[in-house]
Amino acid sequence: MTIASWRWLRAWAQLVLGLFGYGLAVALMIESDLGLGPWDAFHYGLSLHTGLSVGMVSILVGLAIQIVTWFVGVRPGAGTIANMILIGVFIDLLLPVLPTAHGWVWGLAYYLPAVLICGLATGLYIGAGMGKGPRDGMILVLHAHTGWPVSRVRTLVELVVLSLGWLMGATVGVGTVLFALGIGPAMQWGLRVCGVVPPVRERSVEPGERAAWNEPRGQQDLVPR
Repeated sequence: MTIASWRWLRAWAQLVLGLFGYGLAVALMIESDLGLGPWDAFHYGLSLHTGLSVGMVSILVGLAIQIVTWFVGVRPGAGTIANMILIGVFIDLLLPVLPTAHGWVWGLAYYLPAVLICGLATGLYIGAGMGKGPRDGMILVLHAHTGWPVSRVRTLVELVVLSLGWLMGATVGVGTVLFALGIGPAMQWGLRVCGVVPPVRERSVEPGERAAWNEPRGQQDLVPR
């Protein structure tokens, strides 16, 4: 096997592992019975007002975000398509085998690790260098154009979509708030662990200045150009 083939297989393995981890995190949060995640709450709220299924709303929102970010230089890759499909597949496979948490103590035992797994999984599939999920691409675009840390951008976006979902009638629980507040730091931690390091580790980036990330192998597509 050539070095190029080995790198390709390793990248795909990392991508699939990251998507599996994300699916596991979502399944754990669902079975915790502590509330929907902010994006799920947003999708559910939209479904109440449009009559579309939550799954269809999720796909259309992802497509809309991808179209918008296309115009600022973010291009989808194989990983983007895999993100849209495999996370849902893994969630459907894992939900039947994960028991529902009974009581808030077990719910937290599901939810808190799930947030960390979600952050690490995000770093894994982005770090594979095969394309980001639409929402991750939007976070990184906002990070690059504002100079704010990834954790701050992700937290603000989660709070905005959570608020919109609640205003449209979605149920908000303790877990929803935990996710909204925790996923930003967890995502930044996952990006650092996987070698996708935001510039705020070295210094702040002035608004409008392109983020000069330390770009490991295959990561050149992470920064809009």
